[in-house]
Amino acid sequence: MAQQTATIKDIKADETYLKMVWRRFKKHKLAVISLLFILTIALIAILAPIISPYGYDQTNRDNIMSGPSREHILGTDRIGRDMFTRLVWGARISLSVGLVAALVSVTVGTLIGATAGYFGGIIDDILMRFTEMVMSFPVIFLLLTIVTLVERSVFNVMLVIGLTSWTGLARMVRGQFLSLRESDYVEAARALGAKNSRIVIKHMLLNSMAPIIVNATLQVGTAILAESSLSFLGLGITSPPSWGTILNSGRFYMRYAPWITIFPGLLIFGTVLAFNYIGDGLRDALDPYLKR
Repeated sequence: MAQQTATIKDIKADETYLKMVWRRFKKHKLAVISLLFILTIALIAILAPIISPYGYDQTNRDNIMSGPSREHILGTDRIGRDMFTRLVWGARISLSVGLVAALVSVTVGTLIGATAGYFGGIIDDILMRFTEMVMSFPVIFLLLTIVTLVERSVFNVMLVIGLTSWTGLARMVRGQFLSLRESDYVEAARALGAKNSRIVIKHMLLNSMAPIIVNATLQVGTAILAESSLSFLGLGITSPPSWGTILNSGRFYMRYAPWITIFPGLLIFGTVLAFNYIGDGLRDALDPYLKR
């Protein structure tokens, strides 16, 4: 009975904390607008097969590089494909790459940083030297090298971007764990005989979640930019197209059909900016020492 009462109290405490976080987040107006923008883009991406008026590779030779009209609200590209349809399907690819790559990056960075910070000593030295070695390579060249060596697919692009962008988070998590492992409640848990896994997960990782969550939102935007850069260089995802691929397809026609590059460019810019504002809002909401 006592255990059940404690569980109910924990649930109520969690609900109170979440309400407090949401209340603080709502004060950041740009973050709320950005969240609504991202949710709208995500909904459009999910409903792509329903709301797309054409196939993303369906061509119309009679409507090559035609401007926005009633038939094609965002115009057509160099071989008569509907721009609105391609951008809707592109949202699926760009958002998927951003979210999955960020998940991979956060998972790897957290594991390496937590292990190095908690155990210290030789383990810390080895992991941090490896992290610094990865950081010494320019990210874009590292991406280009790996992408040219593996099969070009959505999964591989997600994996490559995620595995090349974890270093900053690893160093941040390591710093958090180095400070937390000397705290009183961690020392008390060790004195009571708690296992390392329990100390790391319950007492240290949970108290480091705020900066990790904020970093994850920023990583999504970074991953979308990385994929767009690869696609712009012709090494990204071609079918279905990503926003970067669509942007690349119109770079030679800026004078005659600027809408081919303007619309995907605006979507990339707006999405990355929105994730940055969401991260800013979460930082203010999750940090109890910040007051707006």
